[in-house]
Amino acid sequence: MLTYKKAGVDRRLGDLCSEIAYREAKKTFASRRGMIGEPLRMDGGFTGALDMGKFLLVQNEDGVGTKIEIAMRMGQFDTLGYDLVAMVADDAICVGAEVISITNTIDTSTLSKNVVSGLMKGLSKACREQKIVIPGGEIAELKGHVNGYTWNATAVGIVEKNKFIDGRTIRPGDEIIGIASPNFRSNGFTLLRAILKKAYGEKWHLRKFHGKRWGDITLAPSLVYHAGILSLIGRFGEKPRVRLKGIAHITGGGLPGNTPRMFGKQKFGLMLDQLPSPPAAMLELQHLGNISDSEVYETWNMGIGMVLVAENTKKALALLKKTGLKASVVGKVTKNSGIIIKTYSKKVLRY
Repeated sequence: MLTYKKAGVDRRLGDLCSEIAYREAKKTFASRRGMIGEPLRMDGGFTGALDMGKFLLVQNEDGVGTKIEIAMRMGQFDTLGYDLVAMVADDAICVGAEVISITNTIDTSTLSKNVVSGLMKGLSKACREQKIVIPGGEIAELKGHVNGYTWNATAVGIVEKNKFIDGRTIRPGDEIIGIASPNFRSNGFTLLRAILKKAYGEKWHLRKFHGKRWGDITLAPSLVYHAGILSLIGRFGEKPRVRLKGIAHITGGGLPGNTPRMFGKQKFGLMLDQLPSPPAAMLELQHLGNISDSEVYETWNMGIGMVLVAENTKKALALLKKTGLKASVVGKVTKNSGIIIKTYSKKVLRY
């Protein structure tokens, strides 16, 4: 049975290294005490926040990971910009922040005008749709140190203090809304590629599933939820149409690893027993690799890219529908700690 760790990614080690990095980062917080830019302590959050007096400035960084390897196989680079925006803007929106700018860094062993052009055209298009500017970036040719391309970005956003979302008003019994993701977004691709390579060999990206090449299926761009969520809570200076209590972006770690992060300092549990059936491609990969339910729910989003808790669930669902996002109630907050997930196969996972 293949696992993410056997494919080359040790999730536990990754979490440990993240803890080490954050521990050292927190040592810098005191240096801004009483000054403009004093940081908020947000253990386990999706972004960092700095107190700018009349508002909060947020900042976070991420990248497209090994999904770029599939773009190299397919010779198509103009969709990855959506993945890059999604990874950073959809983290920032978890606290209600409107992202105003994204900078990016391209590291490569050998520069290609066509690759850079495709990447940047896609990023520019995705940013224009979200009303985000690209004020700068960096391209570094690092021969002998980088294999292929590495693409990362930093997002900067702003949010009024009275609209900051930190999970403190979430209560047991609150309904959890899940926003659908039709594809893998930009997480868990090391496992994905390992499954397909083992099943079909080096040219796996050319094999077809339901009439489409696996390369096209796995390269499909991420939905960006940022603007859709802003239509509920309002951009900077706008009044909310519905208030949100908590938001979680379902990235690496899947539903069990990310959903509890919207609670902030509160210790509640989750009952996710109304989840939709995952995309067919995810189920096929689980079958091909003989992957357990627990492994896939901890690695991929399994059809839910973002979860949120609203003061008015019915109104939130109606507004999300108007934006074109597919959403539904997928569970509720529970008083007792622990996570219960009822999978598409009716198995019950407990964390």
